[in-house]
Amino acid sequence: MSNIKVPIAKPIIGEEEIENVVEVLKSGMIAQGPKVEEFEQKFADWVGAEYGIAVNSGTAALHVALLSCGIGEGDEVITTPFTFIASGNSILYTGAKPVFADIDLKTYTMDPDSIEPLINENTKAILPVQLYGQSADMDKINEIAEKHGLIVIEDAAQAHGASFNGKKVGSMGDMSCFSFYPTKNMTTSEGGIITTDDEDLADNAKMFRAHGASIRYHHDEVGYNFRMTDISAAIGLAQLEKIDGFNDKRIENAAYLNEGLKDVDGVVTPYCADNSKHVYHQYTIRVEKGDRDDWVDIINDCGVGTGIHYPIPLYNQPIYKALGIEGDCPNAELAADNVISLPVHPSLTKEDLDRVICAVKTASSKLD
Repeated sequence: MSNIKVPIAKPIIGEEEIENVVEVLKSGMIAQGPKVEEFEQKFADWVGAEYGIAVNSGTAALHVALLSCGIGEGDEVITTPFTFIASGNSILYTGAKPVFADIDLKTYTMDPDSIEPLINENTKAILPVQLYGQSADMDKINEIAEKHGLIVIEDAAQAHGASFNGKKVGSMGDMSCFSFYPTKNMTTSEGGIITTDDEDLADNAKMFRAHGASIRYHHDEVGYNFRMTDISAAIGLAQLEKIDGFNDKRIENAAYLNEGLKDVDGVVTPYCADNSKHVYHQYTIRVEKGDRDDWVDIINDCGVGTGIHYPIPLYNQPIYKALGIEGDCPNAELAADNVISLPVHPSLTKEDLDRVICAVKTASSKLD
């Protein structure tokens, strides 16, 4: 991989982030403090939610949200197997069982039509994953949830700024969870946040992230140390000022790639529904000829980085097999075998984008 000239991801850290962090370090308040509180409110306002509860990772956000909604032993949560393992593992952490709905092959998000056959007396929640920067059909998912009395928790780890039917991701579930890992559309170095309109759920989340204490040294539940630091929040505050610009650039880059790759044999470019805003955390193509690994090798040889998000449906992971957790999701399995993520991040130049297009075209011609 030493010849990679166009990396698959590149965090953008500027002087504003550095100055914010220095300010916090000089203040002496480097754990959870006023910067975290400021970041929570500003991020919640940005997504259109009442409350924000910052934590130290996107995985912690999912775990805390599930606990806050009362998910536990014997419960089932419907999610998708085509995602990073944190989506499923966070369910397992609570003692509940993940149950897998298939995906829509156009958007790679949860197919609402596959949900209802999975609902039974143990089902307590639906956890759709807003994958690659695009929302699932939240209108249909929320309609199903309301019909059956289920909780909806958005896994919005990859969709900062995405929207569906005019509503931002992060404002369409009972709770919503974001990640700020360095490769995400915005970062706090590590970190996550939960957004919600429900004051009781917000209070629950604050308790679970702080050792189960709603009052210091009074512990009502078995909680965790999932707090964000003011150092991370300081980075997040600077990034929040830039995220809309970052997303605009990702959308612009994706449009350029779509145009350049639209007629390439064997390549399915990303789909964006008319009523969606796709913020392209990943620009993911699907290849329909040859072996996916051969495409990757050729593209890498052309100096372009790639990612496979994700090569194994969760129910085929060794630990899930060992736990006896099964699934039958043919669309997810097809996608897992054939998707390739290409660079789309805001740092790319026109020359970089042209190199990406050339690399994919080279792979297509060699695999005829």
